[in-house]
Amino acid sequence: MRRCSSNTDDLLRLRSVFEHGLWCHGATLLGLLFLAISALFEFLCVILYDFFFPKLPIVKYYRSKAASEGSKTVSADLAAAGIQVEADQEAEGNAKHQERLSNKQLFFENIDYAIDLFLIYVLTLSIFPGFLYEYTGTQQLGSWYPLVLIAMYSVWDFLSRYIPLLKCLKMESRKGLMIGTLSRFLLIPAFYFTAKYGDQGWMFTLISFLGLSNGYLSVCIFTVAPKGYKGPEQNALGNLLVLSSRWYICRSCS
Repeated sequence: MRRCSSNTDDLLRLRSVFEHGLWCHGATLLGLLFLAISALFEFLCVILYDFFFPKLPIVKYYRSKAASEGSKTVSADLAAAGIQVEADQEAEGNAKHQERLSNKQLFFENIDYAIDLFLIYVLTLSIFPGFLYEYTGTQQLGSWYPLVLIAMYSVWDFLSRYIPLLKCLKMESRKGLMIGTLSRFLLIPAFYFTAKYGDQGWMFTLISFLGLSNGYLSVCIFTVAPKGYKGPEQNALGNLLVLSSRWYICRSCS
């Protein structure tokens, strides 16, 4: 949903530049427009999560499964949705909860995934969006140039997140994910030399690959890492991985 709001905002920016030339004189207006669209999508997410999401059969199944494995937060969600967990099943879940791996154990067992996510966002945020505005010049598109680059990144990042739905294209190898993550750092010199000596066609190719690899690798890691763990451990591991991917953002803003 967040990526949808970003893509919608990019389309509105393109329309504004095309019709009114607001790129130079309406940056504040466009910023407020982006915040409004993002807030709308976030509000829709909250509504869907509270009223529609709990009613899906697949969600009920996995929540019941997690509750039977000792997840107290999921048990509370089930109770709020009117789904009762059997007493003996809950007692069995509490016993299993005692066997749950600690957050520290989960983190060190999956530290390579955490490092992958951290490096993915370090590389992406080192280029996007600051470098695109400051060092790519104007080329033939003039003031459209950085806007088109950002729109291309957003679209490819959005589309690439659905590639792992095809099992034949989903990367599950831990070694392969690490190699893919580290190989993205070759984009730093590639962007530098392209901005200095290349034309806009090469820049479009690089920014498309940046968005494609960012979305694809992130989704592969988030879907592969929790496999083999119980429900409560999967929830905890997911939170740890999100924290790893967002730590650089928080550090940059501090």
